[in-house]
Amino acid sequence: MSAVRPRILVIDDEPQIHRFLSPALDAAGYEPKRADSGQEGLRGIALWSPDAVVLDLGLPDMDGKDVLVRAREFYSGPIIILSARDREAEKIEALDLGANDYVEKPFGVGELLARIRAGLRQTADPAAYRGPVVAGDVTIDLDNRLVTRHGQPVRLTPKEYDLLGHLARHAGKLVGHADLLTAVWGAAHAADTQYLRVVIGQLR
Repeated sequence: MSAVRPRILVIDDEPQIHRFLSPALDAAGYEPKRADSGQEGLRGIALWSPDAVVLDLGLPDMDGKDVLVRAREFYSGPIIILSARDREAEKIEALDLGANDYVEKPFGVGELLARIRAGLRQTADPAAYRGPVVAGDVTIDLDNRLVTRHGQPVRLTPKEYDLLGHLARHAGKLVGHADLLTAVWGAAHAADTQYLRVVIGQLR
């Protein structure tokens, strides 16, 4: 019996992206799935439950960031942005909205495959303890991704929650910048301390 291959959904309207990326994913041991629009991508996520999603921002029917926000309402796997938009503000916004990583076009297939592997490792090795963490008047429900203060829900962006949740799972331990950045944004951003400054400033 053949092993089940991780399923990777690529949401991109450029046929040439699928033409060279699908064989590369297949050769790397993945099962590639294709969507050519935002709506098709959202249906694909719900239908196929992919192990990871590669998402282009420039889709014909809706902005990729809107797809990202809607996907995060029901999908917790890694989402890697693939985009020609190279402004830092675009990258930070996408990461704050819940993306795990951001790869600029044009890109190398080897780099993208490495980012996919890193994203899959993050979801395959969750911390063993998943119960609520209480710190003073703040409660962090790791199973349901909820934070309350004085019993009232606190609204957080996906990245704010990911950062707070990682710290909660390692309560009482020293967590370094590189570890936080890798856990929340991926190994490619282990030195991007400006991301930490922005999100920690928002949490405060």
